[in-house]
Amino acid sequence: MSDITADVLAIVTKKLPNREQTIHLTDRLEDLGIDSFAAVEMIFDLEEKFDIQINYNSNDARPEFQTVGDVVAAIQQLVDGKA
Repeated sequence: MSDITADVLAIVTKKLPNREQTIHLTDRLEDLGIDSFAAVEMIFDLEEKFDIQINYNSNDARPEFQTVGDVVAAIQQLVDGKA
């Protein structure tokens, strides 16, 4: 597991209603109980951690990230683009 994946998993876990559950890359954020407010907080935490800017529209009903793996892939792409 890459450092980015581990860091993203840790940040996502902090936003879960039940922080004791184990999460996987295939888990859907909605199924994990991450609502729109928690998603916005998660985005802020990820931006701060990786010093990146994530384009996220919290007013859009269509989620940009559906799974934990989607979040990891997006962060990886943004971090790679910085280098």
